[in-house]
Amino acid sequence: MTDTRGAKQGYESFSASPLPNERPAGQQQSQPYHPPHAYAPPAGESDSAPAGGGGSGQPPQQAVRRPRTPSGARTVPRTRKARLRVAKVDPWSVMKVSFLLSIALGICTIIAACVLWMTMDAMGVFSTVGGTISDATESNEGGGFDLESFLSLPRVLIFTSVIAVIDVVLATALATLGAFIYNLSAGFVGGIELTLAEDE
Repeated sequence: MTDTRGAKQGYESFSASPLPNERPAGQQQSQPYHPPHAYAPPAGESDSAPAGGGGSGQPPQQAVRRPRTPSGARTVPRTRKARLRVAKVDPWSVMKVSFLLSIALGICTIIAACVLWMTMDAMGVFSTVGGTISDATESNEGGGFDLESFLSLPRVLIFTSVIAVIDVVLATALATLGAFIYNLSAGFVGGIELTLAEDE
């Protein structure tokens, strides 16, 4: 039988053509082979960069894509917010703070009472009102009620100081008790939620 398929020219020509990832036969061996890229480099980089990577064996740098933003657009900074929850209050710290605040409030009360008494005395309020009350309460057996001696400055300061001391004790006790009650209620409902934000 005779072989009618002929010479293997088709196979030889097919094998002679290089594959996509193989280097051509006529390319020089001194330079590394770089496969073709899907996207062509920008015009500025193709002219400045050498074709063979400068002979250093490194591949050419690819173009970095940047997001397109309008030239006149201004970036507005976002305001950061934090959502917090007051889960527990320390009763000892509440007692100390409330004690100091109530002492400051008591001192302010004493000073305000002293200033108010001096102002009313300088305006002649005590003498006028005291004379009217003395005339209204005067009887044949004796004089009337002396308002000026009853509302003297030392007596007013003593009365105001007693009120300030009572205010200090009650405010401290109520604030500490309120801290315990808040801790009990926070265990059931979760506490007070706060949203904190930075200043723009």
